Amino acid sequence: MGIIVWCVLFAIVIFFAFAATRMAAQNKEDGLHDTGLAIIEFGRAFPNEAIRQLQATENGQAVFVRLHDNKAGFMRNMSRHFSCHLIEPGRVRVVSSATGRGLVIDFLDAPSHNGDFEFVSAKEASEVALWLLGNYIAEPDKDLPSSNLSAANKQ
Repeated sequence: MGIIVWCVLFAIVIFFAFAATRMAAQNKEDGLHDTGLAIIEFGRAFPNEAIRQLQATENGQAVFVRLHDNKAGFMRNMSRHFSCHLIEPGRVRVVSSATGRGLVIDFLDAPSHNGDFEFVSAKEASEVALWLLGNYIAEPDKDLPSSNLSAANKQ
């Protein structure tokens, strides 16, 4: 009788250990450090957009995407799925963070994604800021009228 009780207790302990490790594995947040996964997920969301460059945040929870036609995109890990969207020109506000290695971004079309995004270095943060600034100006506004020649352009 004693050996049966010990076997049952041992089985219960093994079951709880297995269940605890499974729950811990489900809660583990890998993030988007794997650029291959980011490319696949963004490509699935926007199959007609060609990705030019990716930049992940320091914690891997968000990836900024530079597209071939100088548009920008954004991906965020939402625990069980990824949220992807294209950033429309003029629909984002960017300010440097207090650390200098990050950006405080307000998405006007998706306020749920607003936040402070820290990068590994200030260089990476400035690169993403340039993408967003390049995306900030609408295409028709990028071309200057030919009648407004600056002193540098006059010969």
